[in-house]
Amino acid sequence: MQKCQWALGSELEEHYHDHEWGVPVHDDRLLFEFLVLEGAQAGLSWSTVLRKREAYREAFDNFEPARVAEYDEAKIAELLANPGLIRNRLKMASAVSNARAFLRVQEDFGSFDRYIWRFVDGRPLQNAWRNHSQLPANTPISDVMSKDLKKRGFKFVGSTICYAHMQATGMVNDHVVDCFRYKQLKHT
Repeated sequence: MQKCQWALGSELEEHYHDHEWGVPVHDDRLLFEFLVLEGAQAGLSWSTVLRKREAYREAFDNFEPARVAEYDEAKIAELLANPGLIRNRLKMASAVSNARAFLRVQEDFGSFDRYIWRFVDGRPLQNAWRNHSQLPANTPISDVMSKDLKKRGFKFVGSTICYAHMQATGMVNDHVVDCFRYKQLKHT
């Protein structure tokens, strides 16, 4: 069975590829989880984040935005002392401020899902890449998304992070065309 080349590095990456990457996400909690994890990944490999994902879920109250929004300096210090996490003060603080911005977006739009999917008119974009090297790091849509998120108070949401978020949450199907998941997700 053909798979995207990036997924062949470890069992964890392969499982993530086969079951999550590119599947349309409409659950606000999971959208928040990916937003935090994509921000934590900045400058690191996604495999590093995947290895730490369960520790993040435990430390961040299963990514419940309302709970994370209440974190104070003492909680951030506790997170920074946790060896299971990526211990970067700016990334930790941004997760908390992003939770607060996330709640404001939910209030303004009814859900974060309704807000974020507007950037693709509510339907996954279908690409047709022949090989992994063709995948862009960012697009005009991720540029617009990044600017809008920043305007709303989000941090660690540059265009590349936004595009990775789009890929992870199925806003775009970036499986290469000979990958078995490409056809499975083409009509979602």
